Amino acid sequence: MGGLTVEQESWLRERFHNRVSTDLMERRIYSHDVGEMPPLVKPLIGRALADAVVQPESEDEIVELVRWAAQNRIPLVPRGKATSGYGGVLPVKGGITVDFWRMRSILEIDRENLTVTVQPGLVWENLERELAKQGLALRLYPSSAPSSTVGGWLAQGGFGYGSFEYGSFPENVVSARVVLPNGEVREFSGEDLSLIADTEGITGIITRITLRVRPLEEEVVVGARFSEVRWLAAALREVVEAGLPLWSISFINPQMARLKNRRPPKMEHGHPAHDEHRPKLPEAYLAIFVFPASREGEVRQDLERIIAKHGGERLLPELAEHEWEERFKIMHIKRLGPSLIPTEVVLPLETLDEALADLEGSIHQPLVIEGMVAKGGQVILLGFIPHDSRRFTFNLAFALSLSAIQKAKKHGGRAYASGLYFAHEAKNILGADRVRRLREFKRKVDPKGIMNPGKILGNGLLGTFMSVAGAFEPLVRAVGNAARAPIGERPQGAGRRDIPDDVAWYAYACAQCGYCVDECDEFYGRGWESFSPRAKWFFLREYLEGRAKFDQTWVNKFLACTTCETCNVECPLELPNEPSWLQMRGVLIHEQGHMTFPPFEIMRAALRKERNIWASYSKDRANWVPEDIRPKIKERAEIGYFPGCTASYVEQDVAQGTARLLDAAGIEFTYMGDGEACCGLPMLVAGLWDDFADILRHNVEGMKERGVKTVVTSCPACWLSWRVYYPEWAEKLGIDFDFEVKHYSELIAAKIKAGEMRFTHPVEMKVTWHDSCHMGRAGGIYEPPREVLKAIPGLELVEMEHNREHAHCCGGVLTLLENPDTGKVIGDIRVREAEETGAEALVASCPCCEVQFRVTMQKTDRDMPVIDLAHIAVEALGQRLPDPTDYALNLWATFEAMIWLMKPEPMAKLMEELFPQMVDAMPLGMGKMMRAVGRMPGGRLVLKAMKPLFPVLFPIMMPGMMGKVMPDMLEAVEKRVPMPQHMKEQMPDLMPMAMDNLMPKMLPDIVPLISDPLIDYLTGRAA
Repeated sequence: MGGLTVEQESWLRERFHNRVSTDLMERRIYSHDVGEMPPLVKPLIGRALADAVVQPESEDEIVELVRWAAQNRIPLVPRGKATSGYGGVLPVKGGITVDFWRMRSILEIDRENLTVTVQPGLVWENLERELAKQGLALRLYPSSAPSSTVGGWLAQGGFGYGSFEYGSFPENVVSARVVLPNGEVREFSGEDLSLIADTEGITGIITRITLRVRPLEEEVVVGARFSEVRWLAAALREVVEAGLPLWSISFINPQMARLKNRRPPKMEHGHPAHDEHRPKLPEAYLAIFVFPASREGEVRQDLERIIAKHGGERLLPELAEHEWEERFKIMHIKRLGPSLIPTEVVLPLETLDEALADLEGSIHQPLVIEGMVAKGGQVILLGFIPHDSRRFTFNLAFALSLSAIQKAKKHGGRAYASGLYFAHEAKNILGADRVRRLREFKRKVDPKGIMNPGKILGNGLLGTFMSVAGAFEPLVRAVGNAARAPIGERPQGAGRRDIPDDVAWYAYACAQCGYCVDECDEFYGRGWESFSPRAKWFFLREYLEGRAKFDQTWVNKFLACTTCETCNVECPLELPNEPSWLQMRGVLIHEQGHMTFPPFEIMRAALRKERNIWASYSKDRANWVPEDIRPKIKERAEIGYFPGCTASYVEQDVAQGTARLLDAAGIEFTYMGDGEACCGLPMLVAGLWDDFADILRHNVEGMKERGVKTVVTSCPACWLSWRVYYPEWAEKLGIDFDFEVKHYSELIAAKIKAGEMRFTHPVEMKVTWHDSCHMGRAGGIYEPPREVLKAIPGLELVEMEHNREHAHCCGGVLTLLENPDTGKVIGDIRVREAEETGAEALVASCPCCEVQFRVTMQKTDRDMPVIDLAHIAVEALGQRLPDPTDYALNLWATFEAMIWLMKPEPMAKLMEELFPQMVDAMPLGMGKMMRAVGRMPGGRLVLKAMKPLFPVLFPIMMPGMMGKVMPDMLEAVEKRVPMPQHMKEQMPDLMPMAMDNLMPKMLPDIVPLISDPLIDYLTGRAA
């Protein structure tokens, strides 16, 4: 179809509000899966672009959408998390992609009957986590469990971990509730499930699933290595024949082990991370057997006998456990490509050795394989060939996926799934009788063919092409084998269009698996994938190929990341996601001159004037120092304390508490006083890199002058700057940097452990600890603050569900400066997690996190206290510190008002108020001329004719106007933004500095908003 009409789009917006998107790039993001088709084959698929993306919240909404779509003949494409690579979610005829992220609840857990009922958008990993709390576990789950959804796997069908005992996933489904293409809602169970399972959504939209679960038990993992495939196959056959009650069997081939050993190291801020936990794998067939601990007596002895009988050797327990823990990371080898050619087949166990030998012998590209043994003697092979989609030879080598299917069929097997690409194989995959039943059912309930067209029952030109290619398989294989590509990570020269080499390589290497999506706070704070890491990598690939451009919307998406680094933890490829976004901010803002978030310009002006981000006076920076501590601070010392801006000006108990702890621990320290500047991290993440470099020079020189060898921080962001970014930038700038950097909790915890410090006053309170992103994931400092809390008598520490490297972000930093409402959503999720622990207070050590939590508490009408670590520790020394909550909230109210004011719409309204002064200030008599035109008969028509020139004229005139308008602008700003006195006093200096940088970049967004109101003003029609 040719897209939605105005009336159709209007209907969608009326029904779904902000849960519908027609943005072009958002539609592209929701119109692809993890697969990567060869460029020469893509034309056979067509445009495959959704006309809109809709996120329903209920079954009733889906019913209404389906009935409307059927009436309007608009295709609907259900989409879980798009973790398959068979094209099942590609909207080949346009229409609407239906995304189920907002339907991800657990509806009922039935412990007695061992079932659970869920909505379709629930991710397997999250379901498993919730079941564990009830003493239950999944019977089986897919290899993509960290990202794939329950509904998606039922629609796709297939096998996973646990299939040895429990078979395919559809076999474990009790029932599925489905909205049929005619709008009818029907429950499917028993034999009727075959009309829904494995059908890619062509027969309806799944809204509810009831599946069987099992009691939770400890798992026993046994690993074995076999030098030859015949010994592996013989051992697996005897395991099946002996009826050993195993839960899961999986294995990898030697090529997989070889490339796993070659996989690149995890990168942290541009440097390889030392990974002591990555063992070297034997380059053999490695099998992993898993069973419940309660069955150990039935299993272990016979399993070990079978392994030994067939020439196998037991893997060391730690190696077997490591491989089992890494079971969801098989895509890691994609970094060696940076692309993969997938081939997945199902084989009978009887022919496994013959088939594998044939496959590995006939495919001369590096074929890596993971296998799973399923109930009934089936073996599922997930194969990948590392390659490079940027090379023409990728088109030729991709044909080897067809060769694998032909080889499987030769040995009694079949393709794994059909989807779009292998619809011509549907009869072999599902069986001819089942395909016939599906076709009849589809004709009955979907006569207009709106439900996910082009899948399973026919795929047009692509199917014809695939069939012809399959018929010439030997020739296709010979060509594919010759079309080789280098193996290994090689970013040099990958960059273009100003994208750095390593970032460009990672964009192509990203597996699009979606592991990073659900735990990304920018995603769950906003609900759209364009804010997720997966989408950023996809966008960069589109940009590199010339199919996308960096407008301000996408610049903002790269800016808005909270820098929490959760994506770095979740990524199975261990890509340096967040550090890459940091590089991109430098490219976009520092090099290309795009606009950063407007509040950063006010911060930059304050930094340049007074060396802090809170628009306070530098002369007041040391006012936090307690009078009894002041004489103890040395002029020179080997330890230099760096409190940072927020601890110095806003939440002074952070700095005061830290200083008192250092003093109580007998640690002598010096301090830069009112000569200290902001650590500079806000400027770095804002892309204002020149300012960061200036700040670095200032602070490094100040510490050197005081003889400092170890810099101690209380703010995790300051720690990150000093520990990670200062050394990196100092090297680039040719500055000598020889400082050790510590968080104060590390020093205090060491003193406590050594018996050199103890807390004397009980604090009778139950608290929970928030791991700051900049000190936790970015720094690995998890235990020292906990050790400090545990040393406080009377204090009970309880952990939040997400803690340490999996801790949720507070939602602060850049998100708050872009959209405080999103910050509230993210913060609320973390606060609710804290409340669920039963804690009486939330303890943190990051001043910015504490501001964010206090703001969230205020906005959500909560009263859980937010206490700084140093504050509560000082109380345990019998000393009292002031509560900074009220002052922090008042000061944040000023910043939030300024944030909203500096968006295009409010700024346009402010300028409307200043029309008289702006017109008077126009240079070259332009204002007088426009007033005269406005008063003339027909003047409105003349001004309307001039309107297209406004975007050209205003950037030319504005620099000459701003100085004259500024006094009135300041007055207008003051009416809208409540400011403390020190900020009011500085605004005449700060606002002009900020506006000089902002106005040229904001005008393209503002001029269209003020054009008609300006014409109304000039012609006397203004209200």
